[in-house]
Amino acid sequence: MRLMLTAAVAALVASPLAADNHAADLETVLAADMRDDDRARDQYRNPAETLEFFQVAPGMTVAEYGPGGGWYTRVLAPYLHSSGKYIAFDQDSDGRTYNSRAQEARAKGWTERFKAEVAEMTGVEADSVTAFEIDEMPEDLAGTVDRVLIFRSMHGLNMGNAADDVLKAARMMLKDDGMVGVVQHRAPKGARYDDYGARQRGYMRKQDVVAIFAANGFELAGESEINANPNDPANWEGGVWTLPPVLRYGDQDRAKYEAIGESDRMTLLFRKAQ
Repeated sequence: MRLMLTAAVAALVASPLAADNHAADLETVLAADMRDDDRARDQYRNPAETLEFFQVAPGMTVAEYGPGGGWYTRVLAPYLHSSGKYIAFDQDSDGRTYNSRAQEARAKGWTERFKAEVAEMTGVEADSVTAFEIDEMPEDLAGTVDRVLIFRSMHGLNMGNAADDVLKAARMMLKDDGMVGVVQHRAPKGARYDDYGARQRGYMRKQDVVAIFAANGFELAGESEINANPNDPANWEGGVWTLPPVLRYGDQDRAKYEAIGESDRMTLLFRKAQ
């Protein structure tokens, strides 16, 4: 595993808050029965190592953007429950377009439904979970969040022209020393913007991710190869969805794609620029 950290981030890693005194609790969460269906992906998503790199600790307030199916929610919500706080947030549903009224209704009911789903999935009380769309962020949340985490979602934000709104909300909710952890499918070296920035492949170039954050008041604080997969050429015509877990082409070349595993990913840590 290769890590590159600034001096400031290295000091945080050495602090008691990020020390191994919480490792056993995280190990217990990762081994819980509720994760039986999730655990096969640990080899690609490396949750323990990733959260350690992001310096996530039980006493923190941590906000996850766009939790989707809840893979990381089933780690973060129970891990933070006893002494910290788990928050989920998403885009403004009024700013999206929908294929049907049913799809629109489901999107606009996400906040209440998600809290109930967290309770069902993890046993954490629904009332202890905060969930909101960025246009409805509680005023008292500003400046209270230790970490914002964005897992495999930057490409969607980029293509949907929503990255600025989400990162502005992230900066607003973060403490002065708060940081944003990002895991994102990585475009291959030498990739052209026209192939990976203006086209939806799911992969992004590192320089484009860094530029988006810089435009919204963040600077790169550290990076890691924790979630790298050198077996992924990241040049699939069908995009990242060619690989597991989506397997876009079904049984066609399935064994080949499963042997490669999930995508090559960059793991980046950003802090507020002054």
